[in-house]
Amino acid sequence: MTTETQTASRRRASFHNLTVSEVRRLTDDAIEVTFGVPAELAGQYDYLPGQYVALRTTLPDEQGEPHEVRRSYSICAEPRSFEDGSSEIRVAIKKDLGGLFSTWANAELKAGDVLDVMSPQGAFISRHGKDGAAVQHNVMNSMNHPEELAGEPGNFVAIAAGSGITPVIAIARTLLAANPETTFDLVYANKAAMDVMFLEELADLKDKYPSRLALHHVLSREQRIAPLMTGRIDSEKLQALLSSAIRAEDVDEWFLCGPFELVQLCRDTLAARGVEPEHVRFELFTTGRPDRPEGNAGRPVVEDESQDTYKITFTLDGLTGDVASPTHARESILNAALRVRPDVPFACAGGVCGTCRAKLITGTVTMDENYALEQDELDKGYVLTCQSHPTSEEVTVDFDV
Repeated sequence: MTTETQTASRRRASFHNLTVSEVRRLTDDAIEVTFGVPAELAGQYDYLPGQYVALRTTLPDEQGEPHEVRRSYSICAEPRSFEDGSSEIRVAIKKDLGGLFSTWANAELKAGDVLDVMSPQGAFISRHGKDGAAVQHNVMNSMNHPEELAGEPGNFVAIAAGSGITPVIAIARTLLAANPETTFDLVYANKAAMDVMFLEELADLKDKYPSRLALHHVLSREQRIAPLMTGRIDSEKLQALLSSAIRAEDVDEWFLCGPFELVQLCRDTLAARGVEPEHVRFELFTTGRPDRPEGNAGRPVVEDESQDTYKITFTLDGLTGDVASPTHARESILNAALRVRPDVPFACAGGVCGTCRAKLITGTVTMDENYALEQDELDKGYVLTCQSHPTSEEVTVDFDV
């Protein structure tokens, strides 16, 4: 059942049809995809370096039936606008073993194709300095004239693996352009040189900022001259990197992007070294298949009037709706909401991206996983609805605040 109650709303994640303007091969199993953003939609696609978009299309499933697929990909270029008011979004898509969308995109996606692209989301952005966020907001209009930026100088370090370079390269470009005294160290882990995404772009960036950008390529399956740069990044190697290659005690902000094991290792190691959590930004790869909820309809739930139910009330775009969720189903708030409102925002459904974030207004929930919300958001009552399950008879959440 849904009811309509008008409340103040804010711009939220929404999909629009965008046309692919270019597909560029990065490695044997990775591509860069550029979407043209027409002037009338440019405001919907303003973004900060480090944010991501979700892509949505329909592909045949294992039985050949049409099946909605959506995946999140970080934006790999700094914001740019053109004289006619249009702009663009660039993402990198690396083929995952068994990945339906990434395999299709690497094999078949081409210029002229049209996909649903969600407006940019994400909190993997720099917050350095009192005006850090404000300065990055100005990048859209100033990127062609970096001398007009006025970011505070800082020392930054990023540790990335594989496609984790995607948001990091956009962040690095922006911060280095924002202040002539800023330094940036990048530790980039890959299996071999042929797997390095944006290899030429990183080399060009190093040429542009030779004294302020330090690149540390670590290859796990290829011998390098320096033993420290050869092999998998484990605890011992990370400690060595932080003690010799990087001035860890002088870092203002850290950026970690990669698989869970590496990101968690880095977080634990930095914490043990006394680095305050508020100086560490991290983003995980989305792991597993986002098959709960299914498509835009939610995982089917068998309702039985004789069974106890939770009452879930939610506000989205100023409209308030409610849905009964059988206690035995243990469905997430997102899944329940999708059964009555197919436009409820989500992307990964794995607790990683944060697109489905909402504020818990009344009631209590338990949250299975959380790799997207920071402590200050949790303290304010925000939850990931894809991971939250009611523990009280009635629960109210608001997607608009």
